Amino acid sequence: MALVFRAAMQFVGILLSLLGWVLSVITTYLPHWKNLNLDLNEMENWTMGLWQTCVIQEEVGMQCKDFDSFLALPAELRISRILMFMSNGLGFLGLLVSGFGLDCLRIGERQQDLKKRLLTLGGILSWTAGIAGLAPVSWVAHVTVREFWDETVPEIVPRWEFGEALFIGWFAGFSLLLGGCLLNWAACGTRAPLASGHYAVAEMQTQCSCLENGRADPKV
Repeated sequence: MALVFRAAMQFVGILLSLLGWVLSVITTYLPHWKNLNLDLNEMENWTMGLWQTCVIQEEVGMQCKDFDSFLALPAELRISRILMFMSNGLGFLGLLVSGFGLDCLRIGERQQDLKKRLLTLGGILSWTAGIAGLAPVSWVAHVTVREFWDETVPEIVPRWEFGEALFIGWFAGFSLLLGGCLLNWAACGTRAPLASGHYAVAEMQTQCSCLENGRADPKV
């Protein structure tokens, strides 16, 4: 029963980590971190991402323009680019490393200590990727709220609001966090099987034959 529970935690953990990593990559390139609705022209909406600004018009559709200079961007967008790339890289490494530590993988089946270390390292990488993904999304959201309620700006001036990418980024970050925690729990919370069924049977048969022949060590 414990082994079934351990395998279930590994499966759910790797699935959440994979989902969080995919959503984190999508969040990085979505141009919907901020939305701007114009009261004077309801047929035109503006969106902003880490790489470009877009205008959406009912007649023309979406037209986007990339940012000209990285250094000219606000600090939250510059740092967010770096942190999102870090989150994507760590998330990919976490999936790769923890994949080799799964019990269902036959590679290194008799090296359970190594597989446990790989699973633990993969969980830590996924957990770190979640933190690195939540930080820029929360920072941009904080700046957006602060600017929205800025009393020094006249009320007639349009204000940026939360875009869909922020919510996707939050979900991605928490998925990576939870996936990493489950992987670490699966690695440390329950003991791994020493070997698969046929290896265990073979070892028992070898030990029995040695006892019957009165020898301590079997011949190879």
